[in-house]
Amino acid sequence: MSLQGKRKKSSRKPQGKKKSDPLPTVFTCLFCNHERSVTVELHKKNGVGELSCTVCGQAFQCGINYLSGPVDVYAEWVDAADAVAKRKREEAADDDAEGDDAAGDDVPAAGHRQAPRNSGAGRFDDEDDRHYEGEGIVGDDEEY
Repeated sequence: MSLQGKRKKSSRKPQGKKKSDPLPTVFTCLFCNHERSVTVELHKKNGVGELSCTVCGQAFQCGINYLSGPVDVYAEWVDAADAVAKRKREEAADDDAEGDDAAGDDVPAAGHRQAPRNSGAGRFDDEDDRHYEGEGIVGDDEEY
């Protein structure tokens, strides 16, 4: 029977708390790109976070909770600005596509289906009525 020794308590030094850098409270503006120009105010009693740029005057408000910090309001602003930019790009692409269709092109835009998509209901009822369409797909006329 062998006894295994334990480490001595004196060999372990007490660990201090890790100091983390505080989260920022001033940010760079997305619209004018000035550093440290966006300030955030949190009104926790009202549940509102306000963000404003001191240079270009951009402002944003969003709902917050008791855990929210200035970084959360800024991140929400970035997400909202990205969503608006994406929506504008999609609208511009749709306008371009409509302009192309109006010119007399009968070719569908990339990503659009010509054949209607069937729902999953009744998909095994009439197997002979299924038709496959698309580039490179050839209908099978033989019966098995």
